Amino acid sequence: MTNLAAALAESAGAHGDRIAARQDDTVLTCTQLDGAATRVAALLREKGARPGDRVALVMPNVTLFPVAYYGILRAGYVVVPANPLLKSREVAHTLRDSGTRIALTSPLFAAGVTKAAAETGVECLVTDADFDTLVRATEPLTEVAERADGDTAVILCTTGTTGTPKGAELTHRNLSTNAVTTAQTLIRIGPDDVLFGGLPLFHAFGQTCALNAAVERDFGVTVLEGYGLSETSPVAVFNPPDRPRKAGSIGVPVRGVEARLVAEDGTAVASGDVGEIAIRGENVMKGSRNPPEATAEAVHDGWFHTGDLARVDEDGYYFIVDRRKDLIIRGGYNVYPREIEEVLYEHPAVAEAAVVGVPHDVHGEEIAAVVALRDDAEATADEIRHFVRERVAAYKYPRIVTFTDALPKGATGKILKREIVVGERAVTGPHGGQESGS
Repeated sequence: MTNLAAALAESAGAHGDRIAARQDDTVLTCTQLDGAATRVAALLREKGARPGDRVALVMPNVTLFPVAYYGILRAGYVVVPANPLLKSREVAHTLRDSGTRIALTSPLFAAGVTKAAAETGVECLVTDADFDTLVRATEPLTEVAERADGDTAVILCTTGTTGTPKGAELTHRNLSTNAVTTAQTLIRIGPDDVLFGGLPLFHAFGQTCALNAAVERDFGVTVLEGYGLSETSPVAVFNPPDRPRKAGSIGVPVRGVEARLVAEDGTAVASGDVGEIAIRGENVMKGSRNPPEATAEAVHDGWFHTGDLARVDEDGYYFIVDRRKDLIIRGGYNVYPREIEEVLYEHPAVAEAAVVGVPHDVHGEEIAAVVALRDDAEATADEIRHFVRERVAAYKYPRIVTFTDALPKGATGKILKREIVVGERAVTGPHGGQESGS
């Protein structure tokens, strides 16, 4: 049986008394979590859902999230996790794009989700006291629905840094194999280990990256960097715990995954050169739901093209350089915004920074930096420009410096460079607006 929910059912049978989830004073054992999931599965079936139907899950990190998640999967439905902080129009897009039939949400976010559900003809269930009573009165659905390896288990909405969010379809096999690889070869989870759910569970990396994001010295743990995308289930590259780790490196391809660097035409780049990361393996998504052509654009001969640029060292360790679409070509020279942004963040007055390219009659593109200063900090454009110029090659430093209150961000906190406009329509803030120079 391939159904991802079978893992919980098996754990409940073998280790029923072990704690599966904890939130404040609320504790669920494996048996309790699985039992609650069986009732959610039965309730959804009573609502008319059929195997393969989409069920949206719009709620924060609470114990009901895994209950609903495994309940949806147990009955053979597809989970559509959505960020509860999205506005109703954004939720409506997710519901419409994924073909959702039923939406589950918590009372805190009910207003926006119910509005979106009404607009899209989706039934919305709010997990309030009435819902709890209804679930408890429902006879459990004890069997786990049969699902095939290639059946979709989860539709993850990508963050949409370059346009409208797309739904990446991940299969039961994608997620099962990636979970096994992560547990057995990367973080090596044991029966007594506790995973901290610090990142939103709707996000592809969730708990994995929460630990990696914590200062190592404070927690007394080893921090291992890794890399992945929603489209790769998500882990694709990781620093192996049994090999030397390299600071700044995302590591090497994980078990069952191949990676390579390619040029724009799809051919392999020369050793030591920067190229786009392409990934092939058991973790690569089934496809992108909408628009359908997105899959053809991203996947070629089984290789998923990530859009991320990297280099590989002599030991096979990958180092992210930047996003392919963010690359700036100034006077024929490649400039990677991430490198310049990292220098900007070294300035004590800088809170946030983004580097983008703007059209230039002579150089083709010019380098522009948009900066948000820390509270009570001061800096001029000339100071910022000089700071960077002292640390990078002459063709790399930003000739244009713009100040703003805060940079535009997506639902998961990524800076949305497509919304940054520099020039006559530049974003401005209280620190003096746009300043530029040569």
